[in-house]
Amino acid sequence: MQPKLLLNAHQIDILLHRLACQLIENHLDFSNCVLIGLQPRGVNVLNKLTELLTSVYKVSSLQSGKLDITFFRDDFRRSDKPHAASSTDMNIPIEGKDIVFIDDVLYTGRSIRAALTAIESYGRPKSIELLTLIDRRFSRDLPIQPDYVGRQVDALQNDKVTVEWSETHAADAVFLLKDHI
Repeated sequence: MQPKLLLNAHQIDILLHRLACQLIENHLDFSNCVLIGLQPRGVNVLNKLTELLTSVYKVSSLQSGKLDITFFRDDFRRSDKPHAASSTDMNIPIEGKDIVFIDDVLYTGRSIRAALTAIESYGRPKSIELLTLIDRRFSRDLPIQPDYVGRQVDALQNDKVTVEWSETHAADAVFLLKDHI
């Protein structure tokens, strides 16, 4: 697989600012909104957005959580290797709240379906929206579409889109890994 740079750190920063502004437009003071990062990779996007919303845009009443969907996935029993669950941090009430699920890459929609099932364990939200940094169009197995999109990417079925963050890699970046089969 040969990586192709789709977004550099500056471009990701611009997208995150745009996504933050769209959230502000739709949720104003965030008094009835909870941002929920899907473990593991959606939490990175959540952390970046939370930092922007609180420090740059001065949102003071921001509520957020982290949701692990490992054992709610429809494919978790199909692997020979054991799955390791990530932590869940849902110490906030969601009953009657507007929820925004946050993930890095939307591909087949199966992770979002799992998140919809998992969130039921915590109550009944008023509404649920989806924010993704990258939307891999034309690859859905389920009829799930994001409400907020950083960038749409068209990729072949065997290609992979990866998001790297400066906290664990050299810099913030999004790559397309082409599969040469």
